[in-house]
Amino acid sequence: MKTLMLLFASGKFLKFLISGGSMLIAIGTYSIIYGWKYAVGFILLLLIHELGHYIAASNRGLPVGLPTFIPFVGAWIELKEQPMDAETEAFVAIAGPILGSAAAFICYLIAKQTGESIFLALAYAGFTLNLFNLIPLSPLDGGRVMSAISPKLWFVGVPILIALFIWKPSPIIILIGLFALPQLITAFQNRANLDSQYYQVASKIRRSYASQYLLLVTFLMILTIQTHDSLALVRASY
Repeated sequence: MKTLMLLFASGKFLKFLISGGSMLIAIGTYSIIYGWKYAVGFILLLLIHELGHYIAASNRGLPVGLPTFIPFVGAWIELKEQPMDAETEAFVAIAGPILGSAAAFICYLIAKQTGESIFLALAYAGFTLNLFNLIPLSPLDGGRVMSAISPKLWFVGVPILIALFIWKPSPIIILIGLFALPQLITAFQNRANLDSQYYQVASKIRRSYASQYLLLVTFLMILTIQTHDSLALVRASY
């Protein structure tokens, strides 16, 4: 009882309710369309991805809030303080896709072991979402990782995002583009800002993040294609 009162007094209980409530709403929404098993698994994959950010931010001493979920938009954690340098930003950013990809890979292994198509579908969703998140364009995780490698690579994300929209139009892609636009304009108009102290990262660290990024993207591309083909065979067998 005393612990509960302390939670109320600190406001943490309300934050927990908001986070947990948004998770339940998301599960309920996805359950109507995809069934409860897929909905629960999908939200857990999102949660694990966000926990990667949460753990990394906490490791760097950044105060961080619990994840919030919005159906068909995704999930995010609230950083109450912005990173003081690009390396910290990249450290927090890449942790989400790493942990999220690991969770998706576990679903993939379970699917291969059991033959359960639900796990194959979850693996495909996890691989696809984490790969999408690594497009080198802020506010996506890939854009934040590029902050430590070279913020000039943000401009590589523009044609990728446009190509994705042409291939499969989505309001989410438009929303990401709108969020990315101010940063791109600032970077283009004030290129000296890209050489500011914030983006000064040692060459060894840049290479480390570049290696991690390329390995993760390659891994996700291969597994996304494999799970897509496997799902196509499953559908063909029905």
